[in-house]
Amino acid sequence: MKLSREEVKHIAFLARLGLTEAEVGKFRLQLSNILENFEMLQQVDTSDVLPTAQSIALQNVLREDEITAESLPQGEILANAPQQDDNYFKVKAVLE
Repeated sequence: MKLSREEVKHIAFLARLGLTEAEVGKFRLQLSNILENFEMLQQVDTSDVLPTAQSIALQNVLREDEITAESLPQGEILANAPQQDDNYFKVKAVLE
């Protein structure tokens, strides 16, 4: 599908691009090439392919949670806090 200069200018207008005449000619060839490639892809029979098919098999990459070291005592951690409220660090609000 070959695009006309007017179509390229209209696309550029919609995208708010200011193109020179040289750029219009360059993009006319490039965009026409892209559309021709899509036309070829549309000829491929995909009737046997499910709409949600994956090109590679999916697998879960998460690991099991396991304790690898003992936690520090809560009191020892809070002893270093500039401010605390009950058993929590007290910090300034980020969002109001």
